[in-house]
Amino acid sequence: MKKIINTENAPAPIGPYNQAVLAGGTLYISGQIAMDPKTGQLHVEDIKEETHRVMKHLGSILEAAEMDYSNIVKCSIFISDMGQFANINEVYGAYFKADPPARETVQVSCLPKNVNVEISAIAVK
Repeated sequence: MKKIINTENAPAPIGPYNQAVLAGGTLYISGQIAMDPKTGQLHVEDIKEETHRVMKHLGSILEAAEMDYSNIVKCSIFISDMGQFANINEVYGAYFKADPPARETVQVSCLPKNVNVEISAIAVK
């Protein structure tokens, strides 16, 4: 059985998908970008602020599923410039106080709406 998770505190999907799906105690969170959920405006001027916004969106979705960052077991980070890895990593790491999740970071040629970073996650209850 699966349950669809959506919240107004994260950007609405821009395609045929949901923010997250809870299946068998595992939450699969779609990739999040730094889009303001109220206005649709992108915030991509500063990579650290962009990454904070992405992480906050993940947090809002986790909260809607009655979870938090400590429930995350795996993240996938997609970035447009590996030269920004240290800045992204600094912000990302601040959201995990202990036992950070498994993850990969991959440079890609283009991300949705030409953002600089997109992060997806898998969490368990």
